[in-house]
Amino acid sequence: MSVILGINTNHAGASAAIIVDGIPVAAIAEERLNRVKYFAGFPKLAILKCLEIAGVGFSEIDHVAVGRDTSANLHKKLEFAVRNPSKLLNLAKIRSKSKTFDNIKTLIAAECEVDEAQLTFQMHNIEHHIAHTASAYFASEWEHSAGITIDGSGDFVSCLMSECEGDTIKPLQKVFVPHSLGTVYTAVCQFVGYGKYGDEGKVMGLAPLGEDTYSDFFEGMLIPTKKGFELNPDYFLPFGANQGMEINEKGEMIVHRLYSDLFIEKLGAPREPYSEITKRDEDISFGLQRIFEKYYMHVLNQLHEKVPTERVSMAGGCALNSVANGKLLVETPFRETCIQPAAGDDGLSLGAALYVSNAVLKEGKRWKMENSYLGNEFSDEFIKSELERYKLSYKKLERAELIDATTEEIKNGNVIGWFQGKMEWGPRALGNRSILAHPGFPNMKDILNARIKHREEFRPFAPSVLVERQSDIFEQDHPSPFMLHVYKIRPEWRDRLSAVNHVDDTGRLQTVSREENPLYYDLIMEFDKKTGIPVILNTSFNENEPIVCQPFEAIECFLRTKMDVLVIGSFFCKKEG
Repeated sequence: MSVILGINTNHAGASAAIIVDGIPVAAIAEERLNRVKYFAGFPKLAILKCLEIAGVGFSEIDHVAVGRDTSANLHKKLEFAVRNPSKLLNLAKIRSKSKTFDNIKTLIAAECEVDEAQLTFQMHNIEHHIAHTASAYFASEWEHSAGITIDGSGDFVSCLMSECEGDTIKPLQKVFVPHSLGTVYTAVCQFVGYGKYGDEGKVMGLAPLGEDTYSDFFEGMLIPTKKGFELNPDYFLPFGANQGMEINEKGEMIVHRLYSDLFIEKLGAPREPYSEITKRDEDISFGLQRIFEKYYMHVLNQLHEKVPTERVSMAGGCALNSVANGKLLVETPFRETCIQPAAGDDGLSLGAALYVSNAVLKEGKRWKMENSYLGNEFSDEFIKSELERYKLSYKKLERAELIDATTEEIKNGNVIGWFQGKMEWGPRALGNRSILAHPGFPNMKDILNARIKHREEFRPFAPSVLVERQSDIFEQDHPSPFMLHVYKIRPEWRDRLSAVNHVDDTGRLQTVSREENPLYYDLIMEFDKKTGIPVILNTSFNENEPIVCQPFEAIECFLRTKMDVLVIGSFFCKKEG
């Protein structure tokens, strides 16, 4: 038996993953366990939980793979230092700090309170963007594809184009920092009042409310090149050694200001967080998404010239831009995408481990990711004890009864907390840690926002659709099992899906098959029988916190919000009155 532990540590989205004999058996982001959003410290709890799920001990770990290589791209780092001597000392400090995390045996022993003598594994540092690419390509069944990763930065790179074939990933072209589409997106998000790490998805949802008012401003922000693109330095503050971010003592990501005074000169004062969103802010968001998509398609088209195939494996934080992902299937020659659900930095742990398994050890066990359910799960016996600890009344139902009772509540406009099976891998709730509701019930968006989610009214909710009915409802047919594509909803369905139909008549869908999630599939199927709508509104089971992981977190969220029903394991709990 071979055991590979993958880690993303001291970087946003700290996480761990375990591969046993070439097959991933567990993957968890630390934030789900320690409840610190986008936690960027050491993933102690995730490592312990993954080992527990896999049923292996520290002494049985053969290899540890980390999605970072401080020695990568040294020539570019040195070039930057020569051109920017004032940054040389900072770069040296950053490298010195990073090196302290290269002695993973000592770090694991100290953090996980295990005797270092038990740790006999071999250590592997996998370059950031190689690990990203591996997380997608080695999760597919393909033997050949193009590969692209796009993000803020990692190991001094913001974009990697590659060719993936067999058990190899061949780098073809890199875009080096400070040139970064992720930086562009984050900088503009800051200007419109969304400066927290991970706020980019909110601005993607705001963009369709705007118009193309600031085209000239945004066109000057980037310059196309034969090797991708460059940023116009007039628009951004000078690139520093911390690449615009740092980690505080709590392990939280702190993003420093990235945009220059040119923004203020051309656009006016930046929006204060939590203040009213104006038409200007909507138009700026529109301009950002439009210029992002332009260069997203630009690098994808360049990649296709190098690797002329219809298949592309994608990862990096920018690959979470589901609007662009839907359009690339129309606006580039690529017709199939493979994007695993933790496409951001949390996916580096799985990607690094998959790379070691496939490209280094050549274990020959090619794995296809059939679903996202790589987290922990809980027995009915344990769930029952938690319900009784909180003195919550419940009914235990058989599977068919549970589906019937739940769909009846959704049909009647009630809001359901749905906690089932193994927790999802990645930032999306995909039918196991979800809040469910009627996708066409009058004012359902307002009900959810007022009673539970307490978030901006412009942000859309997602439709979960039976995979075989996708083409009936959406204008594109490429499946999206991990909620990573946005498509137009057909005109005849827009009113019937009013709660999930965004202002531009699109939906960020999740396609659901019985093979991926039998219970969730059958739930949607039963709802279709009762209503004629093969879609359920799905949003994450949380209230301004990481998605619930354990039963007590689901119970507490149910009790403190105006959720109507909690369906947890085999147990059905409904509030009185």
